[in-house]
Amino acid sequence: MTDVLDPNPIVRRARLPLLALALGGFSIGTTEFATMGLLPLISEDLDVTIPQAGHVITAYALGVVVGAPLLTAAAARMDRRRLLLVLMAAFTVGNLLSALAPSAGWLVVARFVAGLPHGAFFGVGAVMGAHVAGPGRRGQAVATMMAGLTIANVVGVPLSTVLGQLLGWRVAFVAVGVLGGLTLLALWRWIPGLAVAEGASVRAEVGALRNPRLWVAAGAGAIGFGGMFAVYSYVSPLLTEVTRLSEATVPIVLALFGVGMTGGTLLGGRLADRSVIRTVLVGFLATIVALVLIGLLGQWVVPGVLAVVALGVASQVLGLALQSWLMDLSPAAPSLGAALCHSALNAGNAFGAWSGGLVIAAGLGYLAPAWVGAGLAVVGCVIVAGTVVLSRNRSSAR
Repeated sequence: MTDVLDPNPIVRRARLPLLALALGGFSIGTTEFATMGLLPLISEDLDVTIPQAGHVITAYALGVVVGAPLLTAAAARMDRRRLLLVLMAAFTVGNLLSALAPSAGWLVVARFVAGLPHGAFFGVGAVMGAHVAGPGRRGQAVATMMAGLTIANVVGVPLSTVLGQLLGWRVAFVAVGVLGGLTLLALWRWIPGLAVAEGASVRAEVGALRNPRLWVAAGAGAIGFGGMFAVYSYVSPLLTEVTRLSEATVPIVLALFGVGMTGGTLLGGRLADRSVIRTVLVGFLATIVALVLIGLLGQWVVPGVLAVVALGVASQVLGLALQSWLMDLSPAAPSLGAALCHSALNAGNAFGAWSGGLVIAAGLGYLAPAWVGAGLAVVGCVIVAGTVVLSRNRSSAR
């Protein structure tokens, strides 16, 4: 009876499953980005330099890069609900291990473990979200799940930074472990079972990787998104050393960055439902502009902070569109395509954090990563534009 009265019963039924997926995105987003705000604390407590502490960020990103395609392909025959539960359990354990790490080396290992289920969760979650949301709402369903990740930057990351400043960085990772437990409960309660598609197998998943356009898109995403992470990995020392903000102000800027990411995710979802490729290009161009503005204006408080917020908007328009594009390029294995997007973005995370740390270690200062990042984003944009032009020329030749 309720379904008859509800003008959109499919959307109504999708709310709680999408909420559970968004909570997972919130948990993962908190642990992924909180490390940037905690970096000076980790550096001081474990007696390593800021660039050396940046290896912790790189390790998590490499865990995503490795885990996303391997776990998604290996679990090709597993019910999607069960797989989501297994992945979130592994994520929770990885974060608790991070809190217990006795040294920088062990923390690097623990962050790698915590990163392994990240991409597979978002890949499988994207397919589940599209399933519960119904036809024609894939972009908005994925955006809802990804909004959990971006809202983490509004709430989870600033709070974890404050927790770290008050109680120590280990407490922040314990808090993420608690979030993982709550997500497990929500997934168990609200996510429906979803059998794999007929004919799904490890061979079919791996077969999707033979598409060269999939690798070109993933490579462009990794290079271009590395530009954002070259800056954001070191945003805390950038704000305190260059913009001259107090340490207590850093969580506020991180929250504003998260507001920008949330807006970018919602905008990207709507734009991607209209034109995926166009949204990818717009996202790249906007990211380049934001990075250049940080390089030019980062030493001044108001324009510098606004440029950081703009980077949050642009990066999520780009990230959301890239995920939709990779799903389109792997129709026989959409979970793998979506997971590969997170591999690509976190390869960019690892490479960006390394590149930013390299120029900082060379004594070029905390604004230098913005110019490195802008260059990386330009390369990614050129690759995508070239791919689109070649594809259209081939279509015209036929």
